[in-house]
Amino acid sequence: MTEAKLARGIDLWGVVALGLGTAVGVSIFSAIAPAARIAGPAMLLSALLAALPMYLIAVSYAFLGSACPVSGASFVWPARFLHPAWGFYVGWIRIVANVGAIVVLALVLVKYAAMLVPLPTRPTMLAVLLLALVANLFGVRIATRVQKILLVGMLLLFAIFIVWGGATAVDTARLQPLFPHGLHGMVAATPLLIGLFFGIEAATEAGAEVTDSRRTIPLGIALSIGSATLLYLAVGFVALGVLGGDALGASEAPILDAAKRFMGPVATPLIVLAAVLSIGKSLNALFAMFSRSLYAMGQSGMLPRALGRVHPRWQTPHVALVAVFLLGCVGLLLPMELTFLFLAVNIPNLLKYGSICLAAARVVERHPDLYAAAAFKFGRRTMRVLSYAGAACAIALIFVGMEADWRPYVLLLGWTACGFVYLRTRKRYSRSGRISVE
Repeated sequence: MTEAKLARGIDLWGVVALGLGTAVGVSIFSAIAPAARIAGPAMLLSALLAALPMYLIAVSYAFLGSACPVSGASFVWPARFLHPAWGFYVGWIRIVANVGAIVVLALVLVKYAAMLVPLPTRPTMLAVLLLALVANLFGVRIATRVQKILLVGMLLLFAIFIVWGGATAVDTARLQPLFPHGLHGMVAATPLLIGLFFGIEAATEAGAEVTDSRRTIPLGIALSIGSATLLYLAVGFVALGVLGGDALGASEAPILDAAKRFMGPVATPLIVLAAVLSIGKSLNALFAMFSRSLYAMGQSGMLPRALGRVHPRWQTPHVALVAVFLLGCVGLLLPMELTFLFLAVNIPNLLKYGSICLAAARVVERHPDLYAAAAFKFGRRTMRVLSYAGAACAIALIFVGMEADWRPYVLLLGWTACGFVYLRTRKRYSRSGRISVE
């Protein structure tokens, strides 16, 4: 009996749906108000500034995705090209990040849906997690199809907001002065907007399931990050042009408040639906990403090998997916404080990004066969500079949020210490003490 393998069912638009669908989630509904409060209309320039580190990081992802497509890339690439323990700690600390992200997405989705229908928070969050599990469990094609449908619906609703507001309610005078708080305000708002682009690389986590992955992954990442940038600028421009910097900065639901100015009573159901679709597809993609990370760590022996099993009929990592669902259920017991949860998500993500950039530099320097096989690459010197620059940006950004809340840093240090004890214990009682990331 042959061992079941993951199915190749993700095409180019599936890669875009996973990347764009993961990135455009909670942040677009929550981050632009505090950014406008700090930078005013210059928030649009802050968004471009925030995109620069992710463009650098995206180069490393596109390069490695075209040279060495694997499932569970955020674990496999650092483990293979830097050190097995490095890969383990990146994967281990991201367990907290992914659980936190699941809680954030489910919580905000339920809060928006409750604007239309009264809903009990935690039971509804549990139901949302169950739907995400079902969407991913019965085949990657089903999960990708769900992702595409949700993405198309979200883009259509955002297009209505942009065109309607841009044609009837935008007043460019509200964008003046452009720098009410000077250049310092524009720079200070940038860290708040970096999260807009997190997850743009999502499809690399399912690299082994991407059709013609060496070509599809880099092209899909480019389309995802470019589309996300244009979408954020267009939505931000309309919101600023309708409300102005001060009113936008004071709003708790900025897109909804802007839509009410020109849509009237239609605004609430339309924007709530846009939020539910947007956040729902991010949650769907997160289930796919998180499960592939656990799957890769299970296959390697770093985590229980049952996580590396593939269902013979559905060709999905069913044990890992159920584990994601159960971890999400545990996450429902976490504090429902968004600042705490956002930092607990962002710090491990930035650690992952820095590690992937360093892995890309290592491939350029020490693996000429993989460099030659990559469908997307620059010259060796340029690739090294871009990879190290991406790593430097990620490492610097890790410390940006320390002033906002120190508790997530303590939580993650404690979780890392648990990982150290777990790894030492597992190696001691393992027969060989070795892992496989080939």
